[in-house]
Amino acid sequence: MISFLTGEIIAINDDSLILELNGMGFDIFVPKGYALEHHVGQKISLFTHLIVRQDLLALYGFNTLEEKNYFLLLIGVEGIGPRSALAAISTLTTEAIRRAVLSEQAEIFNRVPGIGKKTAQKIIIHLQGRIKGSKDYDITTQLTDADSQVFEALVELGYSVVEAQTAIQALPTDAPKEVEERLRIALQFFN
Repeated sequence: MISFLTGEIIAINDDSLILELNGMGFDIFVPKGYALEHHVGQKISLFTHLIVRQDLLALYGFNTLEEKNYFLLLIGVEGIGPRSALAAISTLTTEAIRRAVLSEQAEIFNRVPGIGKKTAQKIIIHLQGRIKGSKDYDITTQLTDADSQVFEALVELGYSVVEAQTAIQALPTDAPKEVEERLRIALQFFN
């Protein structure tokens, strides 16, 4: 199995990179937006997972081992294929996935394209016990400074702690880092 690759990017597509390694080109599906963070000619390393089917050989690449492990957990859920698992990692951070599972908030997964209510519930059930962490954690200690400010602003606006937490967890991974923009996007969650 191919579990790690280091090579030079020779082409970038919307959802994949072509990596050249010792004269061979590997087309590697990566989380959305990841391809935009890199440029042709750049040398990178990816943790990878090879899917082998009768009519398909597909290689999926991840920036961190944690992302790869979450991908593997997600494809173990009935009804979640590699593309849906990759979409989940593209839409949510691994920390957001972990928090959603630990707090049993299936609605977070409804933000992922192609994942409906029933599949979101299956994800929660399947991943409980497989993701480490405690249900008794303080949300504010798990947040960045910007997200802590967004959390406080949402609570001051009258949203419950759970609602504020859910809105922050639903922030896309490519959301701007500025507090005002993150708050604006978090407020859209309630529409």
